[in-house]
Amino acid sequence: MISVTQKLRIMESLDALDQTQSEKVLAYIRSMVNNQRDEDQYKRFKREAMKEIRKALKTNRSLTLQA
Repeated sequence: MISVTQKLRIMESLDALDQTQSEKVLAYIRSMVNNQRDEDQYKRFKREAMKEIRKALKTNRSLTLQA
């Protein structure tokens, strides 16, 4: 957990940046957020795919056992 002092130091260092440096920091933060969003979306898709595969396998097994 970040302490108040650490937060203040971060804020002061951000205030000291020039326009170019600020844009680079912002671009980096955006890329991190987008990567996290992509990762979350991938995990959600994978979870749903695994549910569908389990469902299909259960249905296939029950059909095979009835034959």
